[in-house]
Amino acid sequence: MTVAVVPGRGAEGWTMSLPGGSMDYHADLAAAVTAIEAERSPRWVMAEAARDYPPLLEAGARLGRCRDLRLSERILSRAEEHEAPAHVIETDPDAGTLFEREPEPVDGPAILTRLQAVWLDQQRRVRATEIPGLGMLLAAESAGGLIAAEMSRTGVPFDTGVHDELLRELLGPRPAKGMRPRKLQALADKVTDAFGHQLNPDSTKQVLAAFHAAGLDVKTTHHWELKDVDHPAVEALKIYREHARVWGAFGWNWADDWITEGRFKPVYIVGGADTGRWGTDGGGALQLPHAVREAIRAEPGWKLVAADAAQLEPRLLAAISGDEAMIAATVADDLYTELAPDLGGQRSKAKIALISAMYGGMAGDAAALVALMRERFPAAFDKVESAARIGEKGGIVRTWLGRTVPLPGPRWWSDLNSEKGVQVARGRGRFTRNFIVQGTAAEWALVVLALLRRRLHEDGLGELVFYLHDEVMVHCPAEHAEAVSAAIEAAADEATRTLFGDIPVRIPLRPKIVDSYAEAK
Repeated sequence: MTVAVVPGRGAEGWTMSLPGGSMDYHADLAAAVTAIEAERSPRWVMAEAARDYPPLLEAGARLGRCRDLRLSERILSRAEEHEAPAHVIETDPDAGTLFEREPEPVDGPAILTRLQAVWLDQQRRVRATEIPGLGMLLAAESAGGLIAAEMSRTGVPFDTGVHDELLRELLGPRPAKGMRPRKLQALADKVTDAFGHQLNPDSTKQVLAAFHAAGLDVKTTHHWELKDVDHPAVEALKIYREHARVWGAFGWNWADDWITEGRFKPVYIVGGADTGRWGTDGGGALQLPHAVREAIRAEPGWKLVAADAAQLEPRLLAAISGDEAMIAATVADDLYTELAPDLGGQRSKAKIALISAMYGGMAGDAAALVALMRERFPAAFDKVESAARIGEKGGIVRTWLGRTVPLPGPRWWSDLNSEKGVQVARGRGRFTRNFIVQGTAAEWALVVLALLRRRLHEDGLGELVFYLHDEVMVHCPAEHAEAVSAAIEAAADEATRTLFGDIPVRIPLRPKIVDSYAEAK
C-alpha cells in the first residue's frame, strides 16, 4: 500500500492512497499517520523527508517506509543521463514546485495531486531505465531520508563537562574572546621561534613566505609536502595546526552552538556526495577528531554499540567484479593479511595494491603492486580499470544498484581538447574508477541502516544515533547491548545477501560495546 502525505499548518495535514484514492483531511495529522501506520504499514510518499518528516516526529509519529521524491529525482535524473532540474537541487521560493514550501495557507489537495503525478512519473521512468537495482536504490535512499531526520532529532549523547576537560588538557583554559588558549599560544610561539621572527601560524601566506625566506621552495603548507622538509618549524607547525583545528572547529564555541541538552544534533545530508555518501550541514559530525571523541558518552545505565566494516571497499570490489579468488579471500577477518601472499608478501603491500587499484595511485611501490594485482586478481582489476577508461572518455559508469556518475560538463569537454586534455581525462578516470566501489559501499551501508533501524524499533532495543560511511553507532540500555550487537551483525549479513544474492562475499560489521566513542577504535 502506498499513501501520500502532506503536512499543513500546525498539526493539520492530508493523506491520499495512491494511485487515485480519496483525499483525506486530518486536523491531527500525526495521530492519523500513526493509526494508518499501525493498521496498514504503507510506503509513504512525501516530497522531501528532510522537510516533511521532522514535524511528524516532533508530534510523535514514526514512518516505517517512504519514497522521498526529491532524493529519488536526483538519482533518477542521472540514471537518465541528465542532471535533475535546478529546483530539485537548490531551493527557490519563487519556483512554485512540489519541493518548495507553500505560502500560507497550504493547499493540501493541490499538493497531493502533484505528489501523485510526480510519483507516477517516477515509477514509469524507473521501469524505462531497465536498471535492475534502481528501485531498490530509491527505496534505500528514501529510508536514508527517514533515518537522517530521526538521528538529527535524537542526537548523539555528548558530555560537555568531559569535553571541557579534554579542551583544557589539550589547549588550556577557555580564553577571552579574540585570544588563543594558553597552551595553543605556546605552540604558536614555538613556530615563530623556529623561523626566528614573528608571524601568524594560521596564515598560509606568511608561513610560505617564511619557508621561502629560509631557502626552501615549498608550494603548500600541507603536512604531506612538509614532512620531507628539513626545518625545525615543520614539526612545531604540524602540532600547532592539529591543536588549532580542535579549538576552531570543535572547541567551546562549537559546543555552545551544537550541543543541546546533552546531545549533539547535526543535520545530515543524504547523498551529499556524488557517490551517495552522506554529508552534514555544519557541525562537522563526519570529521570528529579523536581529541574530542571521549566526550561522546553513553548516558548512565546505557551503552554505545559502535561498529565498523572491515575493509569495506575491497570486499565490495570482490563482489561487484565477481573475482572468485578475491571473493574467496573475503572469508578472512583481515582481507589484507589474507591477500598478502599474492600481493607482495606483506599486509602493508597488499593494502597499497588494493587501494591503488581502486583510487588510481601509482606512486612508489604502487605500480609494481598493481601489476601483481592485475595478474592475481584479473576480474577485480579489470572492473576498476574499465571504469577508469570509460570515465576518461567522458562515458558513464554505475554502481551495483544503478547510481550513475554525473556527466562531464561543457568545460570538461573543452579542457579535454586543450593542452590539459591528458590531465583532465585521467582525473575523471580516477573518479569513475573509485565511483563504482565507493558508491556501492554507500548502497550497502544504506541497506544496513534500513534493516537495523527496523530491528531496533521492532524489538525496542535502542536508538540509532550516528553513521559515518562504514561506521554505525547505537545508544541503548546496557541490558540490550548484546542484542544490539547481534542485530548489527545480522543487518550486515542480510544487506550483503540483499545486494549480492548467492555471491559468497563476506562483509563483517564488527560491533564493540563501549562507554565512549573514543573506546570504539
